[in-house]
Amino acid sequence: MNTQISKITGLIVLTMALLIGCGKSSDSEKDSTDSEEEKQELTDFEMTNGIGPVDEEITIEEIDTELAKEGMRVFDMKCGACHKLDKRYVGPPLGGVMNARTPAYVMNMILNPEEMLKKHPVAKSVGSEYPTRMTNQQLTREKARAVVEYLAQESQ
Repeated sequence: MNTQISKITGLIVLTMALLIGCGKSSDSEKDSTDSEEEKQELTDFEMTNGIGPVDEEITIEEIDTELAKEGMRVFDMKCGACHKLDKRYVGPPLGGVMNARTPAYVMNMILNPEEMLKKHPVAKSVGSEYPTRMTNQQLTREKARAVVEYLAQESQ
């Protein structure tokens, strides 16, 4: 009797393990398909400049040092708990981010991290490298622009 119960229990555990294993495989295939579909749904502008309230290109000709100082204060208060300029921390290092991303992309990541991490393939890829997802710090557009100015200064 005990042997029969052990066999049934073993069969149930084996079946559950197989179902879980198969489920993970199809989920990763679905994620790959979703990523391709999302990439096709994004415009060229969104691929370059991100998804969010900043829907025009932002250019930085010359660093505005006063704006960069304000950006440093905002960065230290709102971003510094998770981001460092020169090393990985809770989030990616941001010291050279302006050499890799457009100002509009960075502003959209600051202002709209939930949608960026859900829909933008670059943000999803970078976000997947870190166990903690970026939270929305509820910055105004002006504060986000100041942070971008600071990051641009630090990227030089």
